[in-house]
Amino acid sequence: MSTQAPQILVADDDSEIRKLLARYMREQGFRVLLASSCMEVSEKIVLHQLDLIILDVMLPDGSGLDLCRDLRAARSNIPIILLTALQEDVDRIIGLEIGADDYLGKPFNPRELAARVRAVLRRGVNARPEPRPTGLYQFEDFVVDPSLRSVRDPQGRTITLTGAEFDLLIIFLDRPGRVLSREQLLDLAGRSGADVLDRSIDVLVSRLRRKLSNDSAPQLFKAIRNGGYQFAARVSTVDGRP
Repeated sequence: MSTQAPQILVADDDSEIRKLLARYMREQGFRVLLASSCMEVSEKIVLHQLDLIILDVMLPDGSGLDLCRDLRAARSNIPIILLTALQEDVDRIIGLEIGADDYLGKPFNPRELAARVRAVLRRGVNARPEPRPTGLYQFEDFVVDPSLRSVRDPQGRTITLTGAEFDLLIIFLDRPGRVLSREQLLDLAGRSGADVLDRSIDVLVSRLRRKLSNDSAPQLFKAIRNGGYQFAARVSTVDGRP
């Protein structure tokens, strides 16, 4: 029996864009709900099980950036793709810093948006990954469970990560000590088609540094000049394999 198609919410104040995206995304096999304001987005989140939100930055009753920030502050892990007409790279980076999983600048090709939606869903928190044979990862008294997609700090508290943050962490944990270039990380994260100016890897590493900060632990993610990043801590698994 086939599984139910992912349900996505398209939030944009332009009725023509909403109609276009609704028609195209349904043709691509998605179930689609629509919203034209921050208030409608909040209502849909309460009433429906959403797999992903396509969120315009400029909405009539507020900013999509503020709404994204509020959702992450409320520990919502619903994947979010921002639609933005802002051309400055720094504005797009702000969206990623506050917890968005991806962004796409207007005007855009609906085919590219659909591809990004699929990529985010593949790596997102709503995916159902197969249990990994290596079990739990451990480093600096942190414990990571890939099958549950959970992270616990040395005090046993759960650390909330977005889907993109968690998948990037797993990439590093699978390759401790290796220097990984931004291009390698983009490819391993399924974002090899990202824009040349896309600094999402830098933003995600910065967010992981902040969330996994520990006064007693060394710098976990080392920036290597002209190289990329290196996960510096020793990583082991529950059965003791390094």
